[in-house]
Amino acid sequence: MSLRSNKRTVDLQVITDWVTPSSCVLDLGCGRGVLLEELAQQKSIRGIGVDLHFDKISACVKRGLSAYQSDMMGFMAEFDDHHFDHVICSRTLEEVDRPNEVIAEALRVGRSLTVGFANYGYWKNRLDSVLHGRKPQNEVHPTTWQESRPANPLTIADFEAFCADQGYQITRQVHLRGDWKTPCSFARNLRAGYALYELSR
Repeated sequence: MSLRSNKRTVDLQVITDWVTPSSCVLDLGCGRGVLLEELAQQKSIRGIGVDLHFDKISACVKRGLSAYQSDMMGFMAEFDDHHFDHVICSRTLEEVDRPNEVIAEALRVGRSLTVGFANYGYWKNRLDSVLHGRKPQNEVHPTTWQESRPANPLTIADFEAFCADQGYQITRQVHLRGDWKTPCSFARNLRAGYALYELSR
């Protein structure tokens, strides 16, 4: 199995376990709908996706999913408090403007929020920066700078400090090593390559 396949499998396994059967789910930055499709098949959810890219929304529609091309903040503004049981922001947070506002709005429209991101504090990222003075490139951040999408990388320490400062409750969390499959139980900000959190107010 390729590293790319491992990454996708990790998201699907953990998030699917966390989502309640037959619940109402909003996927922010839904991409081509792989996660929503898996949740529909495994948990019989009622899901909606939102993404800025037309080609990705088209791919969702071809899968038979409900998905909309829209800015996620504007889209969430149309819904009442706690309209969704779960809001998911998997590998999207690093790419949005004002992530603090996205998280606050997601926790308004959703009873829980799942966030997944690559940990920029991973030890190989630090080593690459110090030794080579260049953008880290390894199994956690595999692309060169000109191919990269994330504009606002974050670390586990950054995210946990933010949650504490805002008073958000971390109800569940999973940390994985750089291979994206082995659990990491200590020195997580240094040794974990990927993190998943479930938040509530």
